[in-house]
Amino acid sequence: MSHDYAARIDGEGFAEWYREREWAENIREGKPYFNGPSPVAPPEKHSPSSLLQCHRKIYYRQENAPAEREEPEGIFWAGTRFEEDVIVPFLADVVHDEDAYVRNSMWVDFEVETDEGLVWFKGATDPCLVDRQAEPVLPTEVKTKGEVDYLDEPNRHHRAQVHAYMRGLSEKHDREVDEAVVIYGSRKTLNVQTFVVEFDDAFWEEVVAWAADHTEARKRGELPAAEPEYDWECQFCDYRHRCGQSDEPYHNVGPAGFLPHFDAYPRERVVEYLRAHETARLTPTLARAYPELAEQHTVNSWSCHDCGRCFEWDAVEPPTETTDSPICPRCAEEGTLATLHSSQSVDD
Repeated sequence: MSHDYAARIDGEGFAEWYREREWAENIREGKPYFNGPSPVAPPEKHSPSSLLQCHRKIYYRQENAPAEREEPEGIFWAGTRFEEDVIVPFLADVVHDEDAYVRNSMWVDFEVETDEGLVWFKGATDPCLVDRQAEPVLPTEVKTKGEVDYLDEPNRHHRAQVHAYMRGLSEKHDREVDEAVVIYGSRKTLNVQTFVVEFDDAFWEEVVAWAADHTEARKRGELPAAEPEYDWECQFCDYRHRCGQSDEPYHNVGPAGFLPHFDAYPRERVVEYLRAHETARLTPTLARAYPELAEQHTVNSWSCHDCGRCFEWDAVEPPTETTDSPICPRCAEEGTLATLHSSQSVDD
């Protein structure tokens, strides 16, 4: 019996199936907002998970700059399964004889007044141990890594994250929540390392100061300094080309638009950015990479700095392997070798 099952089992088909499944699940669970791009939050609003990280990376993320790497769906999936299928049952067994329970999460939503103005923290904990009245006792933060045996302390931004949880839960429930646990699990071995974090007033002041500085930078519309916590972070950053931490000729680029000659944006990241910005335009480089998107969206023209003429993106010969830009056909006719340029694809 002939069939085409094997031909239909491929990576592209799986990716499309997985995206559609996630889309439908979000609608089914009453969370359709997860299917669209995140709205740009006001400058004073901070997610606990973003605290004490590279100011510039978080700024790009908050301003919906186009990401340059595929979303780590596998890491997200593994983290969710580890938390829900392993850690939650483990915590439930830990407390089942002690008149306590496990809640999947608890929200915090509170403000802090600083010398620079108001900062606002909003987010949800990972599993939280609670008493019989469902009041918080011990929040947790669950992270997965490739290996965990080398860890001897929690990351600073994870400490900052649970400090925001402790402060927020204390204020909301009018009780002192002064301990949290950061749980690291290995995606390879399921080994676990745990760290008890006690609330530290001095450290919390550092966190609030970081948030205040970040808020001020966003209010001024300034590109914050690139200050990664670890040397290796830039290598895995979604915005390292835009920032200037690569061999590409870009440095300190703002959050809006696609990089002019950069063709390595994953298709889903391009679509994500176009959905977030109705007036966004493709660069000629991306139009050639994803011609089906060029049929649906406006594409920037090529322009020549020498003769001042402009050309539609598909009206000139594509760049060669040795250059990012095509040759201006009018200048070539006149015996001059000039390259065409595309402006950064910034929204109108």
